[in-house]
Amino acid sequence: MKIDLKTYGLTDQIDQLAATQPELTLARVTGQHRERYDLISAVGPLPAQVAGKLRHDLSVETDFPAVGDWVLTTLAPDHQLALIQTVLPRQSVLERAAVGKTGAGQIIAANVDTIFICMSLNANFNPHRIERYLTMAWDSGAVPVVVLTKADLCADVPAKLAALADVTLGVDVLTCSAQTGDGLAALKDYVTGNQTVSFIGSSGVGKSTLINGLLGHAALVTKEIRADDDKGRHTTTSRELLRLPAGGVVIDTPGMRELQVQGGDLTKAFADVTALAVHCKFRNCTHHTEPGCAVQAAIVAGTLAAERLTSYRKLQVELSYSDMNAREREDAKIQRFFGSKKKMKQARSHMQQIRRR
Repeated sequence: MKIDLKTYGLTDQIDQLAATQPELTLARVTGQHRERYDLISAVGPLPAQVAGKLRHDLSVETDFPAVGDWVLTTLAPDHQLALIQTVLPRQSVLERAAVGKTGAGQIIAANVDTIFICMSLNANFNPHRIERYLTMAWDSGAVPVVVLTKADLCADVPAKLAALADVTLGVDVLTCSAQTGDGLAALKDYVTGNQTVSFIGSSGVGKSTLINGLLGHAALVTKEIRADDDKGRHTTTSRELLRLPAGGVVIDTPGMRELQVQGGDLTKAFADVTALAVHCKFRNCTHHTEPGCAVQAAIVAGTLAAERLTSYRKLQVELSYSDMNAREREDAKIQRFFGSKKKMKQARSHMQQIRRR
């Protein structure tokens, strides 16, 4: 039986790109297991690996296929394996810095239309974490939606929404409960036709439970959070693309214990700060002590929280380091804190003299 790839998110643009190489078979990456991939094509599921020539041509890890990618393939001589010859241009890409790999990126999902940023309304609630996720999500090219889970465990939902008001400017915010089913219908409104959505968030916030609700059955394993500290336990261990019965597809991702931002769009994630910065007296205002700083004036007036500017600066610094190697990052930190290596050595010498007294 031939499979209609539109039910797996195929768009006219991707279809037209594939038509330029009719000798190759179009497929979408639905799973990744080290160097092996799961694909879905018009003829059905296919196991695959990257063809030797493509592997040689790819220069960085993020150029390799990822879950959600559309690829062009051929069949290996034994017809038991597809060989990925081309990765078609991505319409969006959700990326973070790879943990423990300075300067390296890691693709979370590709060709996503809507990113559901999940955070539970228990002890996991943290507005600063949402700031980081939104910075990454806006940079991806997809549209972020904040999903607050476990509403049945929260005594004052309006207060939590108020705490997120500045952080989520221009972003839809949904509240839901897997226990009661509240909010699930609102989620379904975002997954129509050939739309692709992805769920991201910390372990234990209920991503897999929500996806099971969209699927209509318990396809993904779920676990209860630890009762002593409300912290989640990893359930999803790999990325997986699943077709939804009502249309559209969803990409499940493992929980992130550590979110290192690889790239980000601060103009959208901090729209309040950037809107004020336009009115600063100096174009290159750093919003510290410059005269005529509209951002500092808003903090004094109480219309902008000081914590927002602190978060903005922190992410600014982190993003400036994201494309550096270890040596470049160390040199940049020395320059930032001391001005030069010479001044750093002078500062250390001064501190040693003080300790000797």
